[in-house]
Amino acid sequence: MRPARRDTPRTLPARLLTGLAALIGLVVVGALCPGAALAQSPAARSAGVPSAGAQAAGLHIGDGRLLEGNGNDFVMRGVNHAHTWYPGETQSLADVKALGANSVRVVLSDGHRWSENGPADVAAVIEQCKANRLICVLEVHDTTGYAAAGTLDHAADYWIGLKDVLAGQEDYVIVNIGNEPWGNTDPAGWTEPTVAAVKKLRAAGLQHTIMVDAPNWGQDWQGVMRANARSVYDADPTGNLIFSIHMYSVFDTAQEITDYLNAFVDAELPILIGEFGGPADQYGDPDEDTMMATAEQLRLGYLAWSWSGNTDPVLDLALDFDPSRLSGWGERIFHGVNGIAQTSEEATVYGDGAPDDTEAPTAPGAPSATAVTDSSVTLGWAAATDDTAVSGYDVVLVGDGTSSTVASSTTTTATVTGLTAATTYTFAVHARDAAGNRSARSATVEVTTDGGGTPGGACSVGYRVVGEWPGGFQGEIAVRNTGSAAIGPWTLAFAFADGQTVTNMWGGTATQDAGAVNVAPASYTATIPAGGTVTLGFTARKGDTNTAPAAFRLNGAACATP
Repeated sequence: MRPARRDTPRTLPARLLTGLAALIGLVVVGALCPGAALAQSPAARSAGVPSAGAQAAGLHIGDGRLLEGNGNDFVMRGVNHAHTWYPGETQSLADVKALGANSVRVVLSDGHRWSENGPADVAAVIEQCKANRLICVLEVHDTTGYAAAGTLDHAADYWIGLKDVLAGQEDYVIVNIGNEPWGNTDPAGWTEPTVAAVKKLRAAGLQHTIMVDAPNWGQDWQGVMRANARSVYDADPTGNLIFSIHMYSVFDTAQEITDYLNAFVDAELPILIGEFGGPADQYGDPDEDTMMATAEQLRLGYLAWSWSGNTDPVLDLALDFDPSRLSGWGERIFHGVNGIAQTSEEATVYGDGAPDDTEAPTAPGAPSATAVTDSSVTLGWAAATDDTAVSGYDVVLVGDGTSSTVASSTTTTATVTGLTAATTYTFAVHARDAAGNRSARSATVEVTTDGGGTPGGACSVGYRVVGEWPGGFQGEIAVRNTGSAAIGPWTLAFAFADGQTVTNMWGGTATQDAGAVNVAPASYTATIPAGGTVTLGFTARKGDTNTAPAAFRLNGAACATP
């Protein structure tokens, strides 16, 4: 297991929100009553200052919406990345871009609790975001609601110290003052320090869009941010301020989610879901489907927590920072309904005029083949290089003077599926960068598939242990449809021999009787297309021995186990 990184406790069961709903509603009726659209403070309006939308040089707020400098409506579709704890994982920004994200929220430290991310490091992060055509939300995590947390005032001083690094980046960077700056102790104390921090940044000359997180560990279950949003917004003389709600187990019903988001939209106050989770925890089961659907309906941004590196890997979108090993949570975010691949649109600032980067990557090394079956092959190759960063690779099938892409990857391996048994294929690889430049083709490799059929049923199952610790482990099950027709709905059956017990699963729902386990799919894994794969992740308890299941059955048919 990795060291503790996800700091936000799910400290309030959502059941409590039901009892408080009526009270919160009464508190905020006046505070969020919509009036004319506010793009600047009352003082600025009375002084005749032009609206923020009219004078903004970069990302800004207009009529309650996040806009680019050219007035384009920008809707964030991205993830959080734990940069301050994993500074070596610089490939992560290219990986999330390759999966379709248009933005990323980057965890930084102002030095209060962790090692400070200095100007050179922050400048490098911004350049990596720009090279990968991502809008960059930078946040200080030291303020997270513990009693020993850093203050918003300290965080504001940190941002002011980075003024030279941030200057001129208004088109690309949003400043998230501090992560979840209050726990559940006296959350009413959130408002005054938030206003003071906003004013301090503006007085220092920062013109960027500012993002502010809610109290109650970001989930605002007592409605403090909701009740005081108008006064906080009006305290910003530029009007370029957006609110961030974090949605975890407090938000486990559709009504809670839609009520909260619509309250801001109706009041023409800008908001996005700055963090959210989907897998259930000990406090409840977040309703991520409604979060994503409502965000898409209202055209609000969302940033899923988090790319990789959580102590409890249930919230890892990618396992061990590997984009080819998305968890069930990651598949939901990137490829599910209302997910990133389906809804993300790149910021137009990266499409105005000719791209700055016109240099193509070098050609990758010649691919080599492993794990050849009758219908698939895994290819690996030496990495290409680029003047900025390689963002991905395309595997092409070569023949008769033409080539066609058959697989893509953000790493130096890819598996090509859907091949015909006992057939020879020729493959090569191209590298590409975030600006769309494509390398020359690599040398080719010839591969002849096996001649046998599929053993057992029209399925194969790969099982592996991702990580172990005393008394427990994390596992992954990849279920592949090797047939010619889609499978769905489905049930997967297997058995543990050493008393292992599944405690949590994503991508499906497990029921267990002694060692026998049956798995039903989640809504987004209910169908396995022909030649396709769904991946299930789980955590489980174990004893001293942890033998892998010997056999798997899909809808009663035995599956091959490579």
